[in-house]
Amino acid sequence: MDRIDPGTYTITVSSTGYESQQREVVVLASDTLRVAIVLNDKSAKLDEVIVSASRKAESLSQTPSSVTVLTAKDINTQSVISPNLANILSYSVPGLGTSTNQTGNSGQTLRGRNVLVLIDGIPQSTPLRAGGRDIRSIDPSVIERVEVIKGATATYGNGAEGGLINYITKKANTGKQFGGYTQIGLTGNLEGDSTIGYRVSQQFYGRVTKFDYIVSGMYEKSGVFRDAKGLVISPEYGLGETKSYNGFVKVGYDITAKQRLELMYNYFSSRQDSRYVTKTGVYDQSPAIGIAGDRPGVDEGTRFNHNSNLQYTNQQIFGNTDLTANLYFQDFYTIYSNSASFYEGGQSAITSTKKGARLNLNTPLNFIPQVPMQLNYGLDLMNDQTAQKLVDGRSWVPKMNMLNVAPYLQASANLFSYLTLKAGLRAENINIDIDDFNTLATGANGAGSIAVKGGTLNYNALVFNAGARYSKLKLFNPFISYAQSFSVFELGRVLRAAKANTLEQLETKPIIINNYEGGFSSTIGNLNFSAAYYYSTSKLGANLLEVNGVYISQRIPERVYGFELQADYQLLKSLTIGGNYAQVEGKGDVDNDGKYDGAADVYLNTTRIPPSKTTAYLKFTGVQNLSLDLNWMRVGNRDRFKANATTGKYLIGEGPVKEFNLFNLAASYRVSQPLRVNLGIENVFNKAYYPSISQFYGSDINYVRGNGRRFNLSAGYSF
Repeated sequence: MDRIDPGTYTITVSSTGYESQQREVVVLASDTLRVAIVLNDKSAKLDEVIVSASRKAESLSQTPSSVTVLTAKDINTQSVISPNLANILSYSVPGLGTSTNQTGNSGQTLRGRNVLVLIDGIPQSTPLRAGGRDIRSIDPSVIERVEVIKGATATYGNGAEGGLINYITKKANTGKQFGGYTQIGLTGNLEGDSTIGYRVSQQFYGRVTKFDYIVSGMYEKSGVFRDAKGLVISPEYGLGETKSYNGFVKVGYDITAKQRLELMYNYFSSRQDSRYVTKTGVYDQSPAIGIAGDRPGVDEGTRFNHNSNLQYTNQQIFGNTDLTANLYFQDFYTIYSNSASFYEGGQSAITSTKKGARLNLNTPLNFIPQVPMQLNYGLDLMNDQTAQKLVDGRSWVPKMNMLNVAPYLQASANLFSYLTLKAGLRAENINIDIDDFNTLATGANGAGSIAVKGGTLNYNALVFNAGARYSKLKLFNPFISYAQSFSVFELGRVLRAAKANTLEQLETKPIIINNYEGGFSSTIGNLNFSAAYYYSTSKLGANLLEVNGVYISQRIPERVYGFELQADYQLLKSLTIGGNYAQVEGKGDVDNDGKYDGAADVYLNTTRIPPSKTTAYLKFTGVQNLSLDLNWMRVGNRDRFKANATTGKYLIGEGPVKEFNLFNLAASYRVSQPLRVNLGIENVFNKAYYPSISQFYGSDINYVRGNGRRFNLSAGYSF
């Protein structure tokens, strides 16, 4: 900076994920001044502001629910090891199932229930026909932070039975008119050939008068993925030999000091082009692997995921009321591997198009002196058209055309400045139109096909939430909450397996979750600690079962319960340790007697209930310009089911999961102010292991090992 008048100045430097620093400097005439300021890592604090829990800015200390926040620093560190968001979240979020090491996230539930994934509030999940491709729906290079709200919530509507994951995209760096960041890297296994891949990303950003902008592009091509023994990992839903693209644009215009217009667009694509075919393994003995061959059919993966969002904000539209209004659009298309569930088999594809509008207002109320109150209210409109067709043109799931209208109201009050009370309502009004359709044949000449008369399904529900949080003491900051969520049951799975001729004869009742939770956060010197216990029930759940080779959902009463612990401690100025532990269990009341211990009652299988998970990390910054992060994850045992007495085989989700431990390392060295070199090592000790999904599926073709030791070497340059 040129031409600064002599004098004493205070410099404040802050960045997401770091502790702010202030430095007083003295400037003399004709002096050239250089100031070096090092920012220390920051864990999530109770005064950190979040927006996803109540759709308005509020601090964690006023939020009566469990929240995990991943800052830009957290995301960048984990991305050094792997840019796969499923991996990043698995290590960072207690209660979230472990990564599948596949294109999809089936079985990666949150607290034993489905999770709603959002990008800037735009739904990515396809609850009408769950495809398991929502967690990997955007590249982490364009994410500013991730807010994970755990436990049932109706905040954003249909699908948030276990909570929600909101990817909040980056905003422009408005400190300069033009700036940017370039990163190039190599990836690969440390054993075996053909594993080398590469990744390139470029961002430009800045501010010109009232306009600010950020433009980003990313391309990644992965090589062959190999396990710890050097064998090619099965390409079935694999991430090896995959090409991924991400394009992102966000442009903002400050109309006035209190009004802003912002347009965001993101494109994501990830498709596999493998030179290998799967050689089936033997469950619990030898893995399924890839061998050279031509894969039949078309390339698998997400062809495209388009998201656009136009947002208008007014901090004082009338009185002291502020307004946020959104128009959004999402268009999604993904292709799956060959299925043998119908005559002659085939590849299927899920298409989903969402168009929506959201109106959110926040009004402060002063009815009672010394008791600040706020009213948050608005209206959500969404049209979701989802279908599942085969690549050859046959229809597996007919188009489901859903219109969702949902007004909501949330009230909060702060008593004595440290007791926050909240309560709210959301009215769900859903209509789903379905045309007449025929189920796929199971034999020649249309054998087994059933003609089903379509119609309209109507759902109406009023869901409620209430909670309280006491924030006077950092030593003990407790909360309690009760929350409901409403979800349309995965209708597509019911329709494609229909055995009746009319919709009225099918089981299409919704899922209403009641979630009870209590927990606390504590800060004692350099120690941060939090704990939570939850208990959720539903009169009609959705336990996935395999019957005669067909997947169906068992609609029985369910209860899911568990607890989470999280802590971090700054041992030294340059050394921090921390970690978390999560355990969840679930049971179904088959005989519907209100008890869960009868002979007919069952444990929910592991497609829903993940094994216990422990993570720990060690962060070291004691060497100038160098930072080291060592991560450990332990996945525990879950053995609740018996194999078939005759065949010795396990049904889907019932295979026993045996514990395994993994270590990852991220190292980052700042060569100069603009240049940084990163090295990530996944599976440092080259552990031969089977991910949870490979074990609980209980099948030969899905018995696939996880990645062997992999590296991710990159260099990034800021300007």
